[in-house]
Amino acid sequence: MAQSLAHTKWLCKYHIVFTPKYRRKIIYSKLRTDIRDIIKDLCKWKGVEIIEGHMMADHVHLLLSIPPKYSVSEVMGYLKGKSAMMIFDRHSNLKYKFGNRHFGAEGYYVSTVGLNEATIAKYIREQDHHDQVMDKITTKELENPFRDTVK
Repeated sequence: MAQSLAHTKWLCKYHIVFTPKYRRKIIYSKLRTDIRDIIKDLCKWKGVEIIEGHMMADHVHLLLSIPPKYSVSEVMGYLKGKSAMMIFDRHSNLKYKFGNRHFGAEGYYVSTVGLNEATIAKYIREQDHHDQVMDKITTKELENPFRDTVK
């Protein structure tokens, strides 16, 4: 279902897959539920809807609805960066074993999830109806102010 911003109807869905760094896969599988909760919180704070998500033993699958005011790379940088910081804050013993706060591998996979033709046609119909209603509300019938004075 399309969502709305001030002047925008949008439906931006992305299938995203990312993995932890090679050395951290063992720890990742032990912290899966904690990482899941962190990702849920971060998405909620950013206004990103998690439509579907799966925490696998060595990677994360997400189907996200991202508002068009954010780029996918901006959201992924936020998710991966903040989640790593939160993991190391909640599990401070990891700092001594791994040193830095980098938890995810570089990069991620992303693909768009498209619309079907019926949805686009429905949007166009509704937009046309909306424009007609707005024209009726805002259009003034102009009258000639000199109509009675001209002979």
